[in-house]
Amino acid sequence: MAQNPMPENSTRQNSIRPYSKSPAAQSRAIAFLESLARDVALVLKSLGGSAHQNVVIDCVAAMKRQRGEPVTQDLRTAVVEAFERYSQWFTRPFGEGSMRWALIADPA
Repeated sequence: MAQNPMPENSTRQNSIRPYSKSPAAQSRAIAFLESLARDVALVLKSLGGSAHQNVVIDCVAAMKRQRGEPVTQDLRTAVVEAFERYSQWFTRPFGEGSMRWALIADPA
């Protein structure tokens, strides 16, 4: 029978701990996502209320560049996250898995 290398009551000194953001960092992240969601709403509104996800993301990137803001490699992921987080503003009119997004409510 193999011996357990770690006794039951021992703790591992170098255990991996889940990453947790400070309250200030969480607040900044939420503000960033809300800003992206507002950009998505503005883009969708300007495109008649709905558009393909790739078009929306490209337009958000163009808006950020026009304002002199950095456009990072993870913008696509962040925009999708903002879309999902603010689902009270957006929908997928053709159902889950659809790449078409639509505006259902103007951000307050």
